[in-house]
Amino acid sequence: MQVDDIDVFIGIDVGKSEHWATALNTAGKKLFDKALPNSEDKLREIYQQLSDHGQLLVVVDQPATIGALAVAVAQAMGIMVGYLPGLSMRRIADLTPGNAKTDAKDAAVIAEAARTMPHTLRAINTSDEDAASLSMLTGFDLDLARQVNQTSNRIRGLYTQIHPALEAALGPWLEHDSVLEVIATWPTPSQLRKAGRARIDAKLKAKGARRHAAWAKAITDALEQQTVTVAGTDAAGVVLPHLARQLIALHTQRADVAAQVEHLVEAHPLYPVLTSMPGVGVRTAATFLAETLGRTFDTGAHLASYAGLTPVTRRSGSSIRGEYVSHGGNKRLKRAMFLSAFASLRSDPASRAYYERKRAQGKRHNQAVLALAHRRILTLYAMIRDGALYDPPAQQLPAAA
Repeated sequence: MQVDDIDVFIGIDVGKSEHWATALNTAGKKLFDKALPNSEDKLREIYQQLSDHGQLLVVVDQPATIGALAVAVAQAMGIMVGYLPGLSMRRIADLTPGNAKTDAKDAAVIAEAARTMPHTLRAINTSDEDAASLSMLTGFDLDLARQVNQTSNRIRGLYTQIHPALEAALGPWLEHDSVLEVIATWPTPSQLRKAGRARIDAKLKAKGARRHAAWAKAITDALEQQTVTVAGTDAAGVVLPHLARQLIALHTQRADVAAQVEHLVEAHPLYPVLTSMPGVGVRTAATFLAETLGRTFDTGAHLASYAGLTPVTRRSGSSIRGEYVSHGGNKRLKRAMFLSAFASLRSDPASRAYYERKRAQGKRHNQAVLALAHRRILTLYAMIRDGALYDPPAQQLPAAA
């Protein structure tokens, strides 16, 4: 960020109900150092008072969550806004005298970093409504996905306990609501036997299962593999219908969110570029846009570092050598790029060849996929910069990723 024309540096350590703001002039003199209520009126009042001293720069440590109002008010008043990444702030704070960890100290660290180390700041452009919507929707979808996994695992665990053969038959199909309807209607082995193959088949068919006959046969065949009733089966019969209906509701919610995300992503000009890369679908594109819009990256390496995909070198004389994957960066973007790279192994020969080359060099599976994710985010940056679709022969990058 260019801060040559800035007269007042305002560091804000954001909080839920109130922030702490510290304002410094170019000489380092404190102009303001107080708690600041998280309300538009108070924020406008303080910004207006400090603007009497000259051009302002507002810097926060969390621009997209509890600091969003402070950022929005500053932008509405035409004030330049930036943010100091948390890791940078903690490293700078460690060099500051004193061991206290207070809001006042953190705000002072942010303001002093803005005044003396502007290279540590990141610019925040004018808020993009689509970016904010995508961030909220993709975050909610991630929460739903976790609940889906948790509920599915609970259903599998109960069936493993009372009837392992039935779990083997039903477990792989829990993403299908038709199978969940069967579980909700006849949760226990005895109830499924009593229902019979014909009624199970009819239920699956009525709920839209294409392979209803094969699935009904697999269920009844599994029932024949166990004749004893395990302790706790009756209790499982009470719990399983609730879990099945809960999972159906979660699937419905994810579908609704996916429709909203797809509508927003398809309307974005970068959608054709992003989805031209194998392994990048609507959800990955949405996460990429939500986590990068409004931020400026000078190079692909900067973007990869922001995502936490850049290898970190560890070297100390001759005793410690090697590289490891960074534990920092944007975890949501890193996870999306990792899953995208993993999915591309089945559909993109260039990605598969790169992965195999890394495996041949001795890297483990996860290391090879992370290296591929690093390579792919560099390629995405080049595609966005040039406005070009994915073309493996034309976009070969150095192998040492």
